[in-house]
Amino acid sequence: MSDSEDEGPPQLSSYALAALQEFYAEQQQHHSDLRGDDKYNIGIIEENWQLSQFWYSPETALRLAEDAVAAAGEGGRIACVSAPSVYQKLRERHRDDVSVCIFEYDRRFAVYGEDFVYYDYKSPVDLPERIATHSFDIVVADPPYLSEECLRKMSETIKLLTRDKILLCTGAVMEEAAAKLLGVKMCKFIPEHTRTLGNEFRCFVNYDSGLDRDLSVQLPGQEGPK
Repeated sequence: MSDSEDEGPPQLSSYALAALQEFYAEQQQHHSDLRGDDKYNIGIIEENWQLSQFWYSPETALRLAEDAVAAAGEGGRIACVSAPSVYQKLRERHRDDVSVCIFEYDRRFAVYGEDFVYYDYKSPVDLPERIATHSFDIVVADPPYLSEECLRKMSETIKLLTRDKILLCTGAVMEEAAAKLLGVKMCKFIPEHTRTLGNEFRCFVNYDSGLDRDLSVQLPGQEGPK
């Protein structure tokens, strides 16, 4: 038997062990936060740039959420497809008013339980049996990539889910493709993100939307000018 076999399993240094314990403590705290009242805060699940994730500013998420609620009506059903910031704002402010599902590739959002639906835009019609076709009053969608291929595939999902209404957020350069694929038109409202992006983003709808009206209209919970 060699000397190395007599030594047993390798031992971590005190420094490495302390670092590992700190890491586990941080992870435990993070998961605890997600189970608390703050789990719907925008940014509590961090952006993953490799998945092309860029969260909306709280003001934009609020504006989109309120428009979706108005479009869905009382007790309506809203699907958020690759739009987690809007989902979080909806759940934060309208937990009992509407039914909401979050369709996401990132399984970290499974923390939202039955609201979470795993979704890969590359398989646009591959949805669980519990999701009935045309069962949502409005679909809020934000394709992760600015390409016609991505928008075309996600459009299949959107048309499968919605009864009629569509709120699409994507780059201004996709205006023509969005109109062709979904029959949506650009709104006056300009969405903003928590980080500055290189591409101009816009909202597109196929219904009479508050996003296309006077942008000075005060939203619920917001104070007027002083």
